[in-house]
Amino acid sequence: MDRDLELRHLRYFVAVAEELHFGRAAARLHLAQPPLSQQIRRLEEILGYPLFVRTSRAVRLTAAGEIFLERARRTLRNVQDDLEEARSIGRGDEGSLRVGFIGSGMLTPLPEALRRYRELYPRVQLQLAEMYTASVAGALNKGVVDAGFLRDGGPIEGLHVETIFSEPFVAVLPATHRLAKQKDISPEELRDEPFVFYTPAAGRLAYEKPMGIFERHGFRPRVVQEAPHWLTILQLVGAGLGVSVGPACTRRIGVQDVACLELRGTKVKSELELAYRDNESRAVVKAFAEVARESFRNAKQPL
Repeated sequence: MDRDLELRHLRYFVAVAEELHFGRAAARLHLAQPPLSQQIRRLEEILGYPLFVRTSRAVRLTAAGEIFLERARRTLRNVQDDLEEARSIGRGDEGSLRVGFIGSGMLTPLPEALRRYRELYPRVQLQLAEMYTASVAGALNKGVVDAGFLRDGGPIEGLHVETIFSEPFVAVLPATHRLAKQKDISPEELRDEPFVFYTPAAGRLAYEKPMGIFERHGFRPRVVQEAPHWLTILQLVGAGLGVSVGPACTRRIGVQDVACLELRGTKVKSELELAYRDNESRAVVKAFAEVARESFRNAKQPL
């Protein structure tokens, strides 16, 4: 018989218990008094014990009624809290969000986008993981992360990929290099130079796009040393192991022994991309994507 209990029975009971008057409780609930009295009797039948002592002059709670009042209030509060939590998750205000990103993204407006998201959605548990572009794409397809930032990832099956930030490539030379004092440099001038670069396994398009700049000038760079991160690459360049090419944001690393020069005669851009699964429907991911787009739109674009 307990399954016949409904939330309205609890609301009706709390109103009568707080008013200790059926007429006032009925007015508070916008009900006629007879149906209210009928539902309270139904509740007492379900419980098997009286909740009120009724006389011609007063209504008061029984001992069981006093205990049940506390429990009914708690149940109604919990239900309301659960409803609000479900609505909040539906709006993207709560939940968890796992985001993968490439290290060079930290040299763009990405940190500000993450700060802004935390500020707007403080109840979302944001988990960040630094990866290579290929790793971010793989983690998205496997469901390990919910959204990600790629460097020149390009179209990827199963993923929505959109460019949110573009910047030119720059040549990176040792500060002692004979061409380091120039304002800009032609890719042709680096034909015979050894290159320090990251592995193509980090992201095939991210590797091939800058290589293509030099192939248009009739040669492919000779990579003599691979390194996993831009800080390492710049340090190795500064130590004289070779030259490199990277997105303009690498200038922000500020390694003293290197010079970053504009590449003359090329319009190829490096693109930071926001990605999530094609079938993504969760509000928490959509809200994050919109904050990221807005943050990058409002950021100053590089020259």
